[in-house]
Amino acid sequence: MTRISEDRILMETACLWSQRGTCSRLRVGAVLSRNGRIIATGYNGNVAGADHCEHVDNTPCETAVHAEENVLYFAARHGTKTEGADLHVTHNPCYRCARGLVNAGVRRVVYLFEYRDTSGLQLLVDSGIDVFHDQGDMLVNWKEAET
Repeated sequence: MTRISEDRILMETACLWSQRGTCSRLRVGAVLSRNGRIIATGYNGNVAGADHCEHVDNTPCETAVHAEENVLYFAARHGTKTEGADLHVTHNPCYRCARGLVNAGVRRVVYLFEYRDTSGLQLLVDSGIDVFHDQGDMLVNWKEAET
């Protein structure tokens, strides 16, 4: 019998959480885990209690809190240690989110969809964080794929 891998179940969970996103431009989900166990989840959208982000065109959203930020904020709010954790996220982290992930001590990032700006991925790799692109049937090391 074959079982679903931990990476696959965590990525599918991130995809489910993305459906909670409240920004009409893009929905992103994130799952923080340690040893395959979920310790925090997050999705993108406006701050708690505020109106949802509604976009009529494809202009950048200036109000949404990113899923990666929200997963770290949730962990902090509940006193959950993030050092040494893995992050599974539907879209690759932007540079701003990558800075937070580095400072939170995340050790590994797996993303499903590549966003137009990959500067965050470069920062993660330069900071010693393992970064993988989930390509459905396999994980590809982003650093090795770029060389």
